[in-house]
Amino acid sequence: MLEENMNGHRMAQGNSNADQSSISANGTSSSNNCADYTTNGIMNHNSHQNQYSTQNQNVQLDNTNRDIVRLIGQHLKLIGLDRTAQMLMQESGCTLEHPAATKFREHVLSGDWQKADYDLQELQTIVDDDKLTKHNLIEMKFLLLEQKYLEYLDDSRPIDALHVLRNELTPLQHNTPRVHQLSSYMMCTNNQELYERASWEGKNIKSRTRLMDRLQSYLPASVMLPPKRLHTLLRQAVELQTERCSHHDMAWETSIDNVSLLSDHNCSDTAHNFPMYPVQILNEHSDEVWFCKFSPNGLKLATGSKDTYVIIWDVDPEKHQLKHRKSFECHPNGVSFVTWSPDSKYLIVGGTEESSELLIFNIDELKLHSKVSHSNDESLTCAAFSPDGTRFVTGGIRGQFYLCDLEGTILNNWDGVRVNSLAFLNDNQTVLAADTHYRIRSYCFETRNDYNMIQEQHPIMTFSVNSTDRLALLNISSQGLHLWDLRDKCVIRTYQGITQGTYTIYSTFGGVNESFIASGSEDNTVCIWHVRREEPLATLTGHTRTVNCVSWNPVFHDMLASCSDDGTVRIWGPKPGNGYLSSLISGSTSSTPATSSSSSLNHNDDHMGNSNNDWNIS
Repeated sequence: MLEENMNGHRMAQGNSNADQSSISANGTSSSNNCADYTTNGIMNHNSHQNQYSTQNQNVQLDNTNRDIVRLIGQHLKLIGLDRTAQMLMQESGCTLEHPAATKFREHVLSGDWQKADYDLQELQTIVDDDKLTKHNLIEMKFLLLEQKYLEYLDDSRPIDALHVLRNELTPLQHNTPRVHQLSSYMMCTNNQELYERASWEGKNIKSRTRLMDRLQSYLPASVMLPPKRLHTLLRQAVELQTERCSHHDMAWETSIDNVSLLSDHNCSDTAHNFPMYPVQILNEHSDEVWFCKFSPNGLKLATGSKDTYVIIWDVDPEKHQLKHRKSFECHPNGVSFVTWSPDSKYLIVGGTEESSELLIFNIDELKLHSKVSHSNDESLTCAAFSPDGTRFVTGGIRGQFYLCDLEGTILNNWDGVRVNSLAFLNDNQTVLAADTHYRIRSYCFETRNDYNMIQEQHPIMTFSVNSTDRLALLNISSQGLHLWDLRDKCVIRTYQGITQGTYTIYSTFGGVNESFIASGSEDNTVCIWHVRREEPLATLTGHTRTVNCVSWNPVFHDMLASCSDDGTVRIWGPKPGNGYLSSLISGSTSSTPATSSSSSLNHNDDHMGNSNNDWNIS
């Protein structure tokens, strides 16, 4: 394993129920939310209604069931089943909304603005002041007059529109900037220009419905339910199930429109193909294996060891089976890291702190392409390719920080920067470097600009950045694994379950749409998390010493590689029997019985990680 001393040097070591009440038109509150609203407080039923009342006079609905009935009734009316909604209200004895609210809705949707204004005044008398404040009342009146003004313009009645603007909107002394904006619409030469400038749909039921939805939000639910309330509750339920789904693909925008409401959300396909089971053990290395990395095209795996060799493995794209391709003898003190070019053609191989040169191999031709060596006193312990593959950066903890081309020529340098991990961002200019001051700083060799991105309280051993450049995953000495938001420059999660001391351990993003992360650990295990959850999704056992590095295949997402001080590289895949895996196990380089390795799956769906920034990072 690789251990970092107190200076960060790498060295080789041996080892609602909301209580709602109905409100009568005279302003008094009824104790039963299901009682009909009447003008005199007396229930008034016709013979048809009395039939339902007689049949169900013994039905007693509690608050929850009354709320559910009202939600269903609102949804039935929303989808056009008005008679069904009316029968539901009659049979249950409930009332969907206050009669004054019903009149208000009808007058708004029909464009009878004078009556809508009278209705608004009536609503003011029956709703408590703390539920319909003076400010909200003025805002509602402003919205009504705004629609009235725009409809006059749409009807080519500028004189009437001007009267509304001067004598009704302006005296409210509310939202003056909006009043000025509305006045500018008088200059529109045609209706289409008005629609575009006002972001308005014209004088029709659609724009009035949108207005009603906005007005409805100011009224308490006991008088008028919020717009599409059942739809909102179902959407929230789907979102919560999505957040609790251990295997959820974050790129899938789940909504009530694309999932079934008849069963709980479950990414079963992802779960069935999740790499949690040992399918192959590679044991060609003769000493501790410090690093492993799949190529960007997913067809190769490179592993580096204390035995001085880097081994290239081929991945069969049909059988997903790894086969030995080539071994290269590299650094005398061991291979501590490798990095692939974006086109999977070149491989940079670096050594320990004692190594002063980098080796660049052409993997297509299986030969050494070039070297980077400036001075025997230097230490080059990390590197990262530019996205275009024409350059790379390299550095070490002795103060070297270079920008080079593929021939090994140093194009530029930054003096006095002691780095131990690097990443090149997608803009092809910005380089992130973790240094010995517990920071990650941003560098641009072209503009010579640099600034702090991240400041930790303990040494940053290694870090990786996801494909969007939004998230950074940091392995912190004695602290474990931290997930940073690079845009907001804050820690958004601290993952549990990993044992991280002073050894250099590499973690990775992976899985479908990089929805998961995996890391080695000093307790000989591999830990896997969903990016949004702090507790491990799975803990993979089988290695007998520290797991130094984990790599997730970027193309074949059901393949995971881990390497350890026990001298082995383990390949993890779905449960045996899922498709190709039965043949994969029998054809492995060195197979192992399933009992020698295991995975522990955490089903604690009640645990929710820190949820700020769901990108959808959010």
